Amino acid sequence: MVTVRLHGRLKDFLAPEKRGLEELQVAPQGSPAVKDLIESLGPPHPEMDRVHVNDEPVGFSHRVTPGSRVEAWPALQHVEGMPRFVLDVGLGRLSGFLRMLGFDTLWRNDFADEELARISSTEQRVVLTRDIGVLKRGEVVLGYFPRETDPAEQLVEVVRRYGLTARMKPFSRCIACNASLSPAEPHEVTDRVPEGVAERYSRFQQCPDCRRVFWAGSHQERMQALVNRLRALEQEPG
Repeated sequence: MVTVRLHGRLKDFLAPEKRGLEELQVAPQGSPAVKDLIESLGPPHPEMDRVHVNDEPVGFSHRVTPGSRVEAWPALQHVEGMPRFVLDVGLGRLSGFLRMLGFDTLWRNDFADEELARISSTEQRVVLTRDIGVLKRGEVVLGYFPRETDPAEQLVEVVRRYGLTARMKPFSRCIACNASLSPAEPHEVTDRVPEGVAERYSRFQQCPDCRRVFWAGSHQERMQALVNRLRALEQEPG
């Protein structure tokens, strides 16, 4: 048998009846890699930070033998600069929120699992998915499983997880196609906004790719309230 101890939010991935246990007893088949042993219990490797075997730090490829003691800790904030994201098909609204905050975010409604993993690996993007199988793919290094199902709450999770508050650049990116926005004068967008909007507003932004136009209407006011909530996270503990 192998004794496994998981810390913190790694227990979220265990079967409900096991989450309250301090240690788990696992009967491995042969001498599996520690990555495979822990993932067999639920937690995907991008959600892990340190792994020890018999009190010594090891890599994911380390082979575990019967009688060993395995201990794993949840991942911390490891993304420098402005992180970039790629999201699975079920997180379309979250992708729009991340773009609204100014983060380079790829999303399509037909991304295959292998494509998500490849993009995450080759472009060093954080893959966000509620498909644990995607996160367990060997080529994925950066990844997170949002626990919440509501997109706004998922956004709060991701902002906390990667410490994004200070790096937000709200309303600088197209929420539809991800391109960076540029300023526009009212006369430039008259034929692309509802009647009367160009007369009521003086500041506009436009997308150079999809040609959408954005202005500080009621939708942006609602988004600003969400931005204010996220900025308040800086003053909250943990």
